[in-house]
Amino acid sequence: MTVEATIEVAGLRKRFGSALALDGMSFTVQPGQVTGFVGPNGAGKSTTMRVILGLDAPDEGDALVGGRPYQSLPHPMRYLGSLLDAGALQPSRSARGHLLWLAYSQGLSAKRVDQVIEEAGLADVARRRAGGFSLGMRQRLGVAAAMLGDPLILMLDEPFNGLDPEGIVWMKGFLRSLARRGRAVLVSSHLMSELEDSADHVVVVGRGKVVADISVAALLAAAADGRVTLRTAAVSEAVIVLDRAGAAVTANGDGTLTVSGLPAERVVMLLSRSEVPFSEVSGHRVTLEQAYLDLTRDAVEFRAEPATEAAP
Repeated sequence: MTVEATIEVAGLRKRFGSALALDGMSFTVQPGQVTGFVGPNGAGKSTTMRVILGLDAPDEGDALVGGRPYQSLPHPMRYLGSLLDAGALQPSRSARGHLLWLAYSQGLSAKRVDQVIEEAGLADVARRRAGGFSLGMRQRLGVAAAMLGDPLILMLDEPFNGLDPEGIVWMKGFLRSLARRGRAVLVSSHLMSELEDSADHVVVVGRGKVVADISVAALLAAAADGRVTLRTAAVSEAVIVLDRAGAAVTANGDGTLTVSGLPAERVVMLLSRSEVPFSEVSGHRVTLEQAYLDLTRDAVEFRAEPATEAAP
């Protein structure tokens, strides 16, 4: 049976009592790239993943893996490997025993178990009881389980949680390597800095629906909105020159200005002509976290008030 390396989510709606968890959720995960699946708590990410795996039934819409419902696939772990809960294991089993049990259910060999143990960096602890593992080690074990069937598609929920710095570096490289080999990878995460280094595409969700479905590069460019960062020791003089030219200028307090309304080339020309010294003019860089916060500002269900200092 031929199955394409795609996940297609179309018009998903799901209620739990009076709560609307999914409100027309629609997106596609393509092969050859890492797709970040991001949004505030309660946005519908976990429910969507559960629907994809057939663990929850939608009230409306479809979720297809390679054009078919997940539960209709023979030996489904060979097509889609998933990690939704790193704690979903029998704590008295060893890491290898846990993987052997899963492999047996899918008709996979012990040799494949040993391969994924090596890939996940668990060779030294493979015979230890999984119940004694740290969260980071359980994450690695969950990734090993997801890879057992050498699937075309990977779906991982918060895989960076609990990882130490070395583990985070490993996870980023692992995800990118999967995409380079043509896999479709869907990664839910609230750590925008990690996705910025590893994701090619993002699906941003809020209140059960898609807010943005866009490449990371295009999202960052849109969030930057043509702004220019200027570094100068003559802040006042630069502000006067650029303001006269119709730019909107914001002083950042660290010797830099953010300039809107003029391209970088025009900023350089104006400052040079007025003999205002500067050391840097560059396109304004926006982090994925900043772009994400802008997009989801109206989709956050619970928002904390800014901290204030106590009165003396």
